[in-house]
Amino acid sequence: LYKQEGISKDRVLIKLASTWEGIQAAHELQHKHGVNCNLTLMFSLVQAIAGAEAGAYLISPFVGRILDWYKAATKKEYTKEEDPGVKSVQQIFNYYKKHGYNTIVMGASFRTIGEITELAGCDYLTIAPNLLEQLYNGQDPVPKKLAAEDTTKLDIPKRSYLNDEPKFRFDFNEETMAVHKLSEGISKFAADAVTLKAGLKEKLQA
Repeated sequence: LYKQEGISKDRVLIKLASTWEGIQAAHELQHKHGVNCNLTLMFSLVQAIAGAEAGAYLISPFVGRILDWYKAATKKEYTKEEDPGVKSVQQIFNYYKKHGYNTIVMGASFRTIGEITELAGCDYLTIAPNLLEQLYNGQDPVPKKLAAEDTTKLDIPKRSYLNDEPKFRFDFNEETMAVHKLSEGISKFAADAVTLKAGLKEKLQA
């Protein structure tokens, strides 16, 4: 359909949830059809590893949503250095660079500029306008915190999930936060889809 409208395939980016099925779909689209995919609703290294093995063009690990879960679960506040969402993206970035994956890491869902500055050096960051304005108006230096060359000295064992569904599901289900947030995110996507369908139906019948 896009091709018929003169839009080349390299401008299309399909957003998929980072479930087992979504990751397998990304693998199919990337390798058999040359369609780039963005794996979203990513809350764990397990998902990230499988996504990289699938050859996904880009992943979107959620920083703020992870922090939200931990704050609700532990009833404590976290500094930017302790932020579990920040640590998750740092872990994924380091794993990818250590093992030579080309999948782009795009940190998303930020709550504070502290989360953003702790991830300076990440491939991409998607930042809300209000936080961009705070960064623009800020006077504090923003040193680079993440660098591919720094991962060479890290001891990060390589793992594999793409062709092992039982292992993927077992290891993913060991991470309570990730299970909860993925389920919550899919429920929200489903609700949005119902709203979208209703809106389209109304316009088509008008």
